[in-house]
Amino acid sequence: MARMYSKHKGKSGSKRPPWTETPKWVTYTPEQIEELVVQKAREGYSSAMIGLLLRDQYGIPNVKKIVGKSISKIMKEHGLYPEIPEDMANLIRKALRIRKHMEKNHKDYHNKRALQLTESKIRRLARYYVKKKVLPPNFRYKPEEAVRYLR
Repeated sequence: MARMYSKHKGKSGSKRPPWTETPKWVTYTPEQIEELVVQKAREGYSSAMIGLLLRDQYGIPNVKKIVGKSISKIMKEHGLYPEIPEDMANLIRKALRIRKHMEKNHKDYHNKRALQLTESKIRRLARYYVKKKVLPPNFRYKPEEAVRYLR
């Protein structure tokens, strides 16, 4: 599928090698890995950051293959998953940064367009999450109240 806002077709990135058993270098049990995920989530890390920390510091290549549950699912089970999904929260942060920039630079038309595209992505993602029942049915993205969504 082509990219939405560029002329490039886009190719898929690298793929993980397929494997069925736990690698020999992983010495952690699934229970220990789950405890690590909960500990890092309590420290305030996002699910993507937890995955990177487990990979780089603990040598755990893929939590889902070892534990049988994704990092997000583990966080939801322990009540640590944020109310706004991580990808949407990142887009909202980006929109807030662009808005702050636009307050100082009114004539920056390129960033005005970037803000329109970013907020369009947020609304599209919100529609998807409402349909999947991740967000409440009455959820509406309002740029004036965007800071409220990130708490």
